[in-house]
Amino acid sequence: MFNVNHTLLRGLCRLAMRVLLIFALASMVSVLLLRWLPPPTSSFMAQQRLENFFTASESTVRYQWAPYEDISPYLALAVVAGEDQKFPFHRGFDFAAVHQAVTDSLRGEPLRGASTITQQVAKNLFLWPGRSILRKGLEIWFTILIETLWSKQRILEMYLNIAELGEQTYGAQAASRRFFGKPARALSEREAALLAAVLPNPVLYRVDAPSGHVRRRQAWILRQMRQLGGTDYLAGL
Repeated sequence: MFNVNHTLLRGLCRLAMRVLLIFALASMVSVLLLRWLPPPTSSFMAQQRLENFFTASESTVRYQWAPYEDISPYLALAVVAGEDQKFPFHRGFDFAAVHQAVTDSLRGEPLRGASTITQQVAKNLFLWPGRSILRKGLEIWFTILIETLWSKQRILEMYLNIAELGEQTYGAQAASRRFFGKPARALSEREAALLAAVLPNPVLYRVDAPSGHVRRRQAWILRQMRQLGGTDYLAGL
């Protein structure tokens, strides 16, 4: 009996190692290809489309890829100012922000996210919503791959294209055309800050009907953009 169980255990271990190896290689190839190719969709968009299909919803996912140079530099700066000001300098993780978020939570303040832009790209592009240990582990793995294989400009370009900026509206181009009737490259500083202001929850916080909270966050982002030194802050990406 011991020999049978030992053989079975060894077989299961070998199978698990093969599965992990295949997953690692497949994820590396996927991330490497996306260094140059625009994704036809993201995991979050695909999940939304499936939900629309199974609920017979008439809603449509809006998404249109735009190269980095066709997106207003104000929007690139606004999302960095609002979401991840250390983005040009860290390697995918902002440990100081994580520590501060935990400290604030222990003091009784609402738990806030401390994910970097790279982590958000990893989650939106490859994973699913949630806070499980498995999802967090995969997010860390994909974050490391993305930071290793992509340039900072490519990471930001991807984020600007797949972030949800309105209900079922993904990316700068789709959001700019929907809410402002113009291409993403023509966004003004204030329009860019308004789009960035809804990023924490683009369904609750609306660009087309901004609440007082959204307007205050827009004003804060505008101040941060100027304190960072304007669009020159991202010139070295």
